[in-house]
Amino acid sequence: MKKSGIISLALSVVLFSTTIFNSAQAQGDKKSTAILDAMSNKYQKIKSFKAIFTYTPDGGKPLKGDATVKGTKFRLKMAGQEIFNDGKLMATYIKETNEVNLQDFDPTAGGDLDPTRIYSAYKKGFKYAFLQEKKEGAQTFDVVELTSTGKNSQVDKVQIQVNKADNSINSWKIFQKNGQKVTYKVEQFQPDVAVADNFFTFNAKQFPGVEVVDLR
Repeated sequence: MKKSGIISLALSVVLFSTTIFNSAQAQGDKKSTAILDAMSNKYQKIKSFKAIFTYTPDGGKPLKGDATVKGTKFRLKMAGQEIFNDGKLMATYIKETNEVNLQDFDPTAGGDLDPTRIYSAYKKGFKYAFLQEKKEGAQTFDVVELTSTGKNSQVDKVQIQVNKADNSINSWKIFQKNGQKVTYKVEQFQPDVAVADNFFTFNAKQFPGVEVVDLR
């Protein structure tokens, strides 16, 4: 998978996080709805977080990434790129070329799985069903499958693995309509981290010689 494709899916990652519930009606069976609601309620109580994760393209090797989220603000680092989003401006820094692309951020146009919405994304644009209970070592997980209902969606379905003990997300696998698949697994999760707002703003002074491409 190309880096651009990985980054596009990465925005699905962080955005699997802190948005308030939509008013859309649930589109799943009682068991899957209960699992997802419990999971979403858990994360809605968290004001900010830092997560370290691995992402594995289908047939590829696991790679590492990390994300810090605070409300609609996020900072995401993976695949040789770092995305800064202060809730208004999104800056994508490409390490290989020492270039940053600037564009306005529209939280209402986040696409299928917007970085600040993975924990409530299922409320709109998906139908879902309980797949199975799965054991890994001493832990037990519920697996729920979300299927996109949007005709223009690039995502076909998402399988989310939720820890039965504390309703936390252990991993999720995204299936795109073009056949690409990526699995994300949370390795470390730190809730309610103290982080200043300027952490999410790109500062050119910290990147000597950076080329700024303004796409606004």
